[in-house]
Amino acid sequence: MSTSFAAAGTWLITPPRAGRFDSALRACPDVALLDLEDSVRAESKDAAREAALAYLTARDQDGGVVTGLRINSPGTMYGLKDLAAIADSSMCDAVVLVPKVESARDIDLVSQALDAERRRLSLWALIETPRAILQLDAVLATPRLQGVVFGAADYAAATGCGTNTKALWWARSALAAGAAAAGIPAIDSPYFELNDTDGLRADAENARVLGYAGKGAVHPDQLPVIREAFRPTATEVAEARAIVAAADEAGGDMTRAGGHMVGPPLVAAARALLARTARTPQPSTPQEAADE
Repeated sequence: MSTSFAAAGTWLITPPRAGRFDSALRACPDVALLDLEDSVRAESKDAAREAALAYLTARDQDGGVVTGLRINSPGTMYGLKDLAAIADSSMCDAVVLVPKVESARDIDLVSQALDAERRRLSLWALIETPRAILQLDAVLATPRLQGVVFGAADYAAATGCGTNTKALWWARSALAAGAAAAGIPAIDSPYFELNDTDGLRADAENARVLGYAGKGAVHPDQLPVIREAFRPTATEVAEARAIVAAADEAGGDMTRAGGHMVGPPLVAAARALLARTARTPQPSTPQEAADE
């Protein structure tokens, strides 16, 4: 599968352990990554790297789920070993998520080391430090960067703030706005409470409101809730269709739709929502919706 995809929906990162990645793929996230960073102890990193690359280079990349790796930070010994191993491998058409990105140079280094353009590797930056947020303009202007992911846990640890929505609102907003200005998608951090479905739903809906294209998950059971949160509601779709119809009838002039004045920005937003809906599978029956 080509990595030049519309990165909307769900991302799932899993340790490179036997059986775990196959389980992740069966859950059908939009993107599934093998993790070489936080989920692997130092003494196990060499074996994990070897196993992950063997799996990804042997797997058919046209299976419907975009796959790849979260490497270690390029500024560490483990990150450099990751880059060398990937460069020596045949891995292509995959996502490479780069953690602890704080400058454009971080992405440039990875791109050059991996010959990313030739291999069709999609480079994404994990933005998870205060310095990264303050350097967003430079990071997001990097030509080889194809998207960003917010890392709430590391950001909260670095700043001493909480991990609730209120504490992270500014950083999440800044990243979503910066990514939109750069014309690349942003994926929100996972929600770490596995047994709090209501909290996950609210957090995912907040991410969507902020402009994120999708959200990470820490367990396959979270995927249906995230999909639902990012799927436009029937009411939103109906309103968007009414706005587009009114705008078309008015020939581009300001007009009214549903009791609101409608101008070009609202029309553009409505068209974007309808386009996103067309790309997103919709439950065809109430039972299918309930089963999700």
